[in-house]
Amino acid sequence: MIGKSTLIDLIVGTNRGLLANQQQQQAILAAIANLEDFNPTRNPLSASNLLEGNWRLLYTTSKALLKIDRFPFCKLGQIYQCIRVESNSVYNIAEIYGIPSLEGLVSVAAKFEPVSGRRVQVKFQRSIIGLQRLIGYTTPGNLIQQIELGKKFTAFDFLIQSEQQQGWLDITYIDDDLRIARGNEGSVFVLSKT
Repeated sequence: MIGKSTLIDLIVGTNRGLLANQQQQQAILAAIANLEDFNPTRNPLSASNLLEGNWRLLYTTSKALLKIDRFPFCKLGQIYQCIRVESNSVYNIAEIYGIPSLEGLVSVAAKFEPVSGRRVQVKFQRSIIGLQRLIGYTTPGNLIQQIELGKKFTAFDFLIQSEQQQGWLDITYIDDDLRIARGNEGSVFVLSKT
């Protein structure tokens, strides 16, 4: 069995997948599949104590996330997925860096509905894109608190109403500090609890 430490070692230096060559990608995906076979949590969605919290992205194959780093003068900072089980809410937050004092933020708020022991249906509801300083961004937790209080931000802050803005996510591995998920577009996500 390939363990978590092997997977983490393979991911180091790939900048969440941006810098991974084909050989590294294959080794990482093989390590992920091996770890998934030994998921210690049979029904991830019933383990709300494990699922709840702020998760930092370590690796992904999601082209939508990785292409954020391709914008001129922009570098992708940390990416978080914050799950609030009680309200069935998920918040995706990507920090963007580049020109000093023009640090940005891309955030999407969604609701999720469990449809099996490991799959959730996700419906995106709100998107916030803007400068961190104008939004008043300090931490993911602080931003989520403001969103939940209904704050309207000085940014591109809009509701997502299209039925096409939904998908599903399978949680294929979860323990105290590592989560692996697979999305409806074929993307893989490896996250660590912060």
